[in-house]
Amino acid sequence: MLELLICSIFTLLPDYLYRRYRQGKRFGQELTLFSVWYELRWGIVGCTILTISLITVVFFFHPTTTNVTSFFRTVTNLPEATGRVTEVYVRNGQQVRPGDRLFAVDDSIQQASAETARKQVAEVEAGFKLAESELAAARGTVNQAQGALDQAQEEYDVRKRLLDEGSPAANRREVERAENNVASRKGALEAAQANQEAVEAKISTLLPAQRETALAALAQAEAALAKTVVYAGAEGIVQQFVLQEGDVVSPVLRSAGILVPEHLGEGYFEAGFSQLAAPVIKVGMVGEISCATQAFKIIPMRVLSVSNYIPAGQFRPSDTLLDVQDRARPGTVGVVMEPLFEGGTANIPRGSKCRATL
Repeated sequence: MLELLICSIFTLLPDYLYRRYRQGKRFGQELTLFSVWYELRWGIVGCTILTISLITVVFFFHPTTTNVTSFFRTVTNLPEATGRVTEVYVRNGQQVRPGDRLFAVDDSIQQASAETARKQVAEVEAGFKLAESELAAARGTVNQAQGALDQAQEEYDVRKRLLDEGSPAANRREVERAENNVASRKGALEAAQANQEAVEAKISTLLPAQRETALAALAQAEAALAKTVVYAGAEGIVQQFVLQEGDVVSPVLRSAGILVPEHLGEGYFEAGFSQLAAPVIKVGMVGEISCATQAFKIIPMRVLSVSNYIPAGQFRPSDTLLDVQDRARPGTVGVVMEPLFEGGTANIPRGSKCRATL
């Protein structure tokens, strides 16, 4: 209406003044309801063209849209695995902080697994004590075999020397028997040393590896046990949380409510403008928004970013070729806006439906 009034001042009004005061035509006589179009045709056509041109220019360089929303993120409260609820720690609408317990599911299986892992760790620790005893016994066996070998070697040396000197106190058969005894004692010593090395390897390598495996199994069991209690991952308000003991929750089939984080996305508004406005919208442009939740309040805004893609063009690869004509909606240019002055949108609830003009 304002554009029409302004344009009529420069087109329709001069045409009327010319007809009235130059040509002397008067309303009710030469200028009637039926002759207005013919008599003022130049002014009417000029006013119409100028009005349409002005409106087109204004709307092109100052685009407007009703697709403006302050988006915010929600977090779904899900357990790590399907289970039956045993305890509920919060109520619907309650404010929670990161790390607060929300609910717990049945942990009998996890408790049994953790206890089994603890027993395995204790078993390995007991194996260390047993291996120490085995090592002491192996060392004693080595000392005993060494003593027997030394004794057999001395007896062989004596009998060999007597045989070499031609003494009647020794004969060749006794020397051979002593030599065989020395070889047997050497084998016994080597076997005892090998047994000692095996026990030492068991203490230094096998048992530590078994202990690490048992500790890893214990850590895995305790981690699975800890996952039976669901904690809040962010500060916010619990919504649609109507759990009670005995309910079955699942990460796939049934969630346990929604957590709305505080202040996440607050102050930022995302707008979708017509594609015709793409060449006009620039980062830093100043505009204004008006929201239904604050109907009589105009909030100055500034363009923070402009997307270089149209969401309607996205696709997900599948086994069917994409036909462009199936995309009926043209899509809009995404624009992120922030308040020009700090706190300008403080009273606008997140998710409000707004209208923006640049």
